[in-house]
Amino acid sequence: MSKPELEFHLPAGPWTTSAETGPGVRERVLADDPDGGGRTVLVHWAPGTDTSAQGVARHDFWEEVYLVDGALHDLTLGKTFTAGMFACRPPGMPHGPWTSENGVTMLVVTYPGPPARRPRAAP
Repeated sequence: MSKPELEFHLPAGPWTTSAETGPGVRERVLADDPDGGGRTVLVHWAPGTDTSAQGVARHDFWEEVYLVDGALHDLTLGKTFTAGMFACRPPGMPHGPWTSENGVTMLVVTYPGPPARRPRAAP
């Protein structure tokens, strides 16, 4: 399976929360490929959201993030990123933790990383 074919429309899916996203974070799935692992979601962080309890994040998939509105502060880098900025993170890249004083909305696209390489047999 792959992501569905969708022409322009107003997304009607619900905003959801989960234990994985943490308090203050909700998301709306725009397109999902449950078999292939790719997803496109809008993610909204409420004002005051702080992910420092979760520490630095790493995952085994690609992640592209476009900040639509608001700002994020990266506690590791000591930098604030604002609307219009973009990140492209390969599998394993460390990022965060984050805070968002006034809230932020992001467009997040994820897709699988390359398959693990198997060691070559000795000749």
